[in-house]
Amino acid sequence: MNMAAITEKCPLIAILRGIKTEEAEQYVSKLIELGYYFIEVPLNSPNALDTIRLLQQKFGDRCCIGAGTVTDVELLKQVLETGAKLIVTPNVNPEVIKLAKENGCIIFVGIMTPSEAFLAINSGAKLLKIFPAEIVGPVGFKAIKSVLPKDVSCFPVGGVKADTAQMQSYISLGAKGFGLGSALYSAGISFDQFTQNATNFQLAWQEVQK
Repeated sequence: MNMAAITEKCPLIAILRGIKTEEAEQYVSKLIELGYYFIEVPLNSPNALDTIRLLQQKFGDRCCIGAGTVTDVELLKQVLETGAKLIVTPNVNPEVIKLAKENGCIIFVGIMTPSEAFLAINSGAKLLKIFPAEIVGPVGFKAIKSVLPKDVSCFPVGGVKADTAQMQSYISLGAKGFGLGSALYSAGISFDQFTQNATNFQLAWQEVQK
């Protein structure tokens, strides 16, 4: 998938940290119904690889299922065996970036500083996860974004809420989308509350697009 195709999709990455395999299908089905495309199961979730494999088999032709917290090559190899095509990292590991790209994966690379950003870019990354965004903030985001190549897309992750003012503060500085964490899903959340959270994020995103 090229960059244009990626940015045409709903650029809200649904992070389901802590989700159990037995509930994943119901929750992801709702996300797809609401228009989400990028769906991440962090590897520090219970039986994460089993969950990712199940979701890839069930929904892989309708959305982009993948793994988060992919910190090294050995973990990446395990994820690749599931057939998933979305890789999200909290760190910059050039070997992970290279192998993910060689296997046709979409990879969002976690960075916090300009030095990390350019290491990621020089390793082939085009999608940067600005993490943790609640520490970097809009001021830090603006400073980092100002020195990056224009063909690199940035996605704040960490502390993002279904808040149009917060989202707009980043969008106005060039953010292309967001990673949605605990404000969307946390372990043990009810399905009704999750549905409301997912709906609220979509409404907020639609508002900032006007």
